[in-house]
Amino acid sequence: MADFRTPLARARGLGSAKSGVGHFIGQRVSALALVVLIPLFVWSIASLPSADYDSARAWIGSPLGAILMLLTLTATFYHMRLGLQVFIEDYIHKPVTKALLLSANTLIAAGLWVAALYAVLAIGWRDRC
Repeated sequence: MADFRTPLARARGLGSAKSGVGHFIGQRVSALALVVLIPLFVWSIASLPSADYDSARAWIGSPLGAILMLLTLTATFYHMRLGLQVFIEDYIHKPVTKALLLSANTLIAAGLWVAALYAVLAIGWRDRC
């Protein structure tokens, strides 16, 4: 197999970080999931009998509504985290700032997901009691 690296790259041993493909696939899979989930989510909300608080609460408290809500939010927060990670890695050049922003990105996405999970479970739990 031919080696297409420059002599300088061969001497330094520089090359791929070997992590870009996984990130690329994760971004595409989450985008594909959102292409399916968002229309289902919108259709499910639009087909509620009335546009009031009690109907929305009953929908979120139902198993189908809770699952659809959590799947949509999980894909959304994951896709958001990956997209912001690429932006931070490409445009922030100071190592300390980059590390802080990448950490904040992950923590904020995880925190939003935990808050959404808690909200859906709390609504479902209250409706069962």
